[in-house]
Amino acid sequence: MLLRVRVALPDRPGSLAQVTKVLGAAGADITQVTVLDRGAGRALDDITVFCPDSTPRQALRKSLESVEGVTVEGVWTTREAPGTYPELEILKYITTAGDRALTTLIDSLPVLFSADWAATAAEGRVVYASWRAPHDLVLPDEVPARPAALTQDGGPHLIHAPLPPLALSLLLARSEGPAFHRIEVHRLTRILEIFLSLPATERSVARQLRKEPR
Repeated sequence: MLLRVRVALPDRPGSLAQVTKVLGAAGADITQVTVLDRGAGRALDDITVFCPDSTPRQALRKSLESVEGVTVEGVWTTREAPGTYPELEILKYITTAGDRALTTLIDSLPVLFSADWAATAAEGRVVYASWRAPHDLVLPDEVPARPAALTQDGGPHLIHAPLPPLALSLLLARSEGPAFHRIEVHRLTRILEIFLSLPATERSVARQLRKEPR
């Protein structure tokens, strides 16, 4: 299975080597390392690994936390293929999707962000949601002025983003992993900026709004 592991570790030579050694001993094949943050002597990394199905995630977490100074913030499944540029591929599809531009974006975001589901809403109702979104989806009371990360009480981690030119808001949710990092919020913000600039965007939203609510 393909897993994403988020670890905080000392920002000094040899720390990442210790982490990769532990992952290798567990049979995990490291495919990608992304540095999310560095400062005050600490680093925060997302590590993508292929791991045997027989390896319990809790055992993997325990092994990593046996390394001095290492804290595991999350171990969760991902569908994002490592070593690629998925944003570019998705944006390419969206530019040719015509009236399906909005639904293509929403269906793609969970893969791009190792999340569970995404949805877009208007006036308190869901306009369109990806296939894993709950049917009893509870929308936040207020739409933020800019994309923001939050965690619902007893619920998933979210990025809640306004789409002001379209009078819509967007939700991206992850339940089993850690809260969304500010780098992930920034990444989504840039994708949405490009999406909103595409000629087909308003047409695809108008088509979706004409449909019955979900």
